[in-house]
Amino acid sequence: MSMNSTTIKADSITEDERSTWIWNPWILVDNEIDALQFLENKRINKVYLQIDYEISRSVYQSFIEKATAKNILIYALAGETYWITENGMEYQNQLMDWLELYQREATEAQRFLGIHLDIEPYDTNIWSTKQTIAIQTYQQLVIHAKKKARPLKLTLELDIPFWYDEISYETKYGKGILSEWLINYSDGVTIMAYRDNSQDIIQIVKNEIEYAKRMGKKVVVGVETLKSAEGDLVSFSEEGEAYMDRQLKKVQKHFLKKQSFKGIAIHHLESWMEMRP
Repeated sequence: MSMNSTTIKADSITEDERSTWIWNPWILVDNEIDALQFLENKRINKVYLQIDYEISRSVYQSFIEKATAKNILIYALAGETYWITENGMEYQNQLMDWLELYQREATEAQRFLGIHLDIEPYDTNIWSTKQTIAIQTYQQLVIHAKKKARPLKLTLELDIPFWYDEISYETKYGKGILSEWLINYSDGVTIMAYRDNSQDIIQIVKNEIEYAKRMGKKVVVGVETLKSAEGDLVSFSEEGEAYMDRQLKKVQKHFLKKQSFKGIAIHHLESWMEMRP
């Protein structure tokens, strides 16, 4: 069973990516048709799909096969803040074991094309009390994930907050700027650039896009549609979809000539579905 064609397919998006996160995969059990229709209507060509071990693998197989037929690439979404705690590697290994079995059982059209990790170490006490240890553990997870992804012929992507370019590290993996290390060690990053206007979004991602350009890497810019407790500036939930689309067009126009800019990701499916026009 050759997986080469799947690897090629993972790079098959030539136009800008238009991605979204599905954090609640039970929507595929309850409402697969509507979810697929929405993705198609919104011209989504890539989905980060949360792995839930309680959902039958056949549900994932069915959805990915239908999405593949619509030229939508599906990446396995996983990661929790607690992965950077003492036994965190076990949780990541559980994911990799699940993926290995899934990929083996699935047909080519049913397979994931990559792994998309969202690990947020800054939401732990370790980050505020022992930041160096938190960062080193996170780096270890990323290195280990890349190593596990390789034999599965899966690319590894990461969600990172926009402010990682302000975080310096000095760990056993060297020293430097955290965002730069993560761009180097992954196959691509999605920056959580959660602001509700184009000027702010452009400002907070420009360092990463510039660095990724020098390194020959790709960056996707992510925006928020979920109402945020952090204030009105974070999400497009108040302004609605038409306003969001206008702002995103400005972001895309600004970075049009930057080879490292790979597109836009909208967080996340269900809040976007409920957003006012």
